[in-house]
Amino acid sequence: MPTLLSQLKQHSTVVADTGDLAAIRRFAPEDATTNPSLILKAVESGQHDALIDQLVTAVGALDMPLPVAVEEVCDRLVVTLGCIILQHIPGRISTEVNARLSFDSQASITKARQLVALYQAAGIGRERILIKLAATWEGIDAARALEAEGIQCNLTLIFSFAQARACAEAGVFLISPFVGRILDWHRRAHPQINYSPIHEPGVQQVGATYRYLRRYGYPTVIMGASFRNSGEILALAGCDRLTISPALLEELAMTEGVVAPALVDTSERDAPPAALTEAAFRWQLNEDPMATEKLAEGIRGFEADQCRLEALVREKLLHDKARPAPAS
Repeated sequence: MPTLLSQLKQHSTVVADTGDLAAIRRFAPEDATTNPSLILKAVESGQHDALIDQLVTAVGALDMPLPVAVEEVCDRLVVTLGCIILQHIPGRISTEVNARLSFDSQASITKARQLVALYQAAGIGRERILIKLAATWEGIDAARALEAEGIQCNLTLIFSFAQARACAEAGVFLISPFVGRILDWHRRAHPQINYSPIHEPGVQQVGATYRYLRRYGYPTVIMGASFRNSGEILALAGCDRLTISPALLEELAMTEGVVAPALVDTSERDAPPAALTEAAFRWQLNEDPMATEKLAEGIRGFEADQCRLEALVREKLLHDKARPAPAS
C-alpha cells in the first residue's frame, strides 16, 4: 500500500519546512521554506561553521561599520543557505525579511530587493525565490509593490481571514496560514475542548480561506503551515501547498494509507467584493484576539532568533578582526 506522504503529494504540493539538507534529500519536496528560527537552528547545528567563517572573513575585509557588517553577513548567510537548498529541490526557496521591518513598508521593500540581488549575483533567478514578509498591513503593502516589479512573495504569520483576504486583494503570490499556532491559542483559551483535526480552528480557517479565494477567482496560493500533528495535514489534503516539518514528513512517509482530498475547487466563480481598506483591515484584525496576539508573538519570536543569530555573527566578526594579521 502507498504511504500517506506519497498519496498526499497527489493532492497538494509538499514543501519542506526546514533548512536540514538531509531531510530535504530524503523527502524530496517541491519547495522549501526558511525563517530566522530555522536559520538559527541550522547555524547552531555546527554544520555550517566553515561557511560562516568564510562569509565573516569576506565581509570583514570590506571594512564596514560593525552593525552594517553583521547585517551583511546575515543576509549573505540566508541567501547562501537558500542557494544550497535550491540544489536539492526543483522549485522555490522562501527567504524571510527581518521581522523588525514588519511595520515599515519601504524598509521591507529595500531589504527584499537586496536579498533578490544577492540571489541573482549567485546565479539564481527570481522565478526560484519567494520573499517572506509578515502579514501586517505594512508587509502586505510592501508585497503589493514587490509583486508589481516581479518579486513574488510569501506572506507569513497568517492567523485571520482579514489577513488572507487583504493579501489576495494585493496580488500576493502565496500566503502561509499557521494552523498549529491557531490551535495553540484555542487550547489555552478553551482547555476543556478536545479538538479533532478536522474540527480544529486552524484547519477550518484554512478551508474557509481556500473556498473564498477560489470562489472569487484570486490566484493567490494557499500554503498551510505550522502543523502540530499529521491529522491536521491530512484534513487539508487538496490545499494548494502544505509546508511540513521533518518529523511529520517522517511520520507520513512511514505510514501506509489512502488520502482523499479534503479541499476541492468546485470551479464556481463570483465577482469579488470591494477590497478591504486599511481601516477595515486593522479593525477586523483588532476584533480577533487570537490573530492579534499570535501575529505579535510570531514577530517577536522571529526577531528574538534573528537577534541571537546576529549576536553569533557579531562575536565572530569581532574575533576575526582581533586576530593578528599573518606574517609577510
